[in-house]
Amino acid sequence: MKKSFAAAVSAALLAVLAACGGGEDAGARTLRVGTLSDSKPNAYQENGVFTGFDNELLKAIAAHQNLKLEFVSTEFSALLGQVATGKFDIGSSGISQTDERRKTVDFSAPYNYQSLGIETREGVGITDENSLAGKRIGVVQGTVSDSWLASNAPAAQAVKFPQDAATLAALKSGAIDGAIFDQATAEDYAAKNPDAKLKVVKAIATTIPHGFAVKKGNTELAGKINEGLKAVIADGTWEKVHQRFEPNAPVPADFKAGQR
Repeated sequence: MKKSFAAAVSAALLAVLAACGGGEDAGARTLRVGTLSDSKPNAYQENGVFTGFDNELLKAIAAHQNLKLEFVSTEFSALLGQVATGKFDIGSSGISQTDERRKTVDFSAPYNYQSLGIETREGVGITDENSLAGKRIGVVQGTVSDSWLASNAPAAQAVKFPQDAATLAALKSGAIDGAIFDQATAEDYAAKNPDAKLKVVKAIATTIPHGFAVKKGNTELAGKINEGLKAVIADGTWEKVHQRFEPNAPVPADFKAGQR
């Protein structure tokens, strides 16, 4: 009886651990990836499929590491909190690694660097960050664009949106005078909306790295992502994905084929 009782307790504990993810290999289950549906070229949905530079790169990493992924749309302002609470295993959406964000989640090794673009309409009078004072400038809440605007153009009137689509719609309608997006995203919006006469008036390079977000302490999953990232950089996959989604952006030396 004692042995039977001990075996039953042991089995129950193992079941609890498995339910909590405590003893489960990340490669043994489908990982939920929180991403965006409208942020070209990094993370967006097309014909029902989540794609973009970040998501296709993550798919290639997953293939190397035998990881199964399920992509789910969310808003950027909620994404890191959802990774922190375990709603998502991975956050994928051009997430810049900042000290403040590292308090909430852990990150993979860098897989790109942040570059911003100031976008406006013809005739508005915005030429660079020095001409933003008094203008209504749209940003997605919680992004580097949001913090950059506050730090570099405090006299601008920040108008915060939950996602890119709402920001772009406001810019096209004239509800805001300009917006700060990722540079590649801003260029894509200008190219795809000729009737709105959008233009990127200045690109702003930074040394802030992008990373895939994971729950704090999940070193196993971060390690798998990092190993896969090394492989796709070394074999040239990173450059192929980059060329597909960001053909006009330079390839940083860190990500050229054969590195890592």
